[in-house]
Amino acid sequence: MLSDNYEQIEAIALDLALVGLFLLMGFAVHDVLRKNNVPMIGRVVVYLVLFLGAAGFLFKGVVQYFWQAT
Repeated sequence: MLSDNYEQIEAIALDLALVGLFLLMGFAVHDVLRKNNVPMIGRVVVYLVLFLGAAGFLFKGVVQYFWQAT
């Protein structure tokens, strides 16, 4: 059974690993911004860029799902 679903398990594991990496990047960025007293506009820009990267990753997954469904 495991060999039958290997590609699906691999895809899910990759997605979970990338979500974990985005979370770790968010924590690291938050820590650096907090320790260096970055102004609010700088924090907004940095978090916006990080959010757009994560949103692009999610959008890619949605497009990929619908692309493979057809």
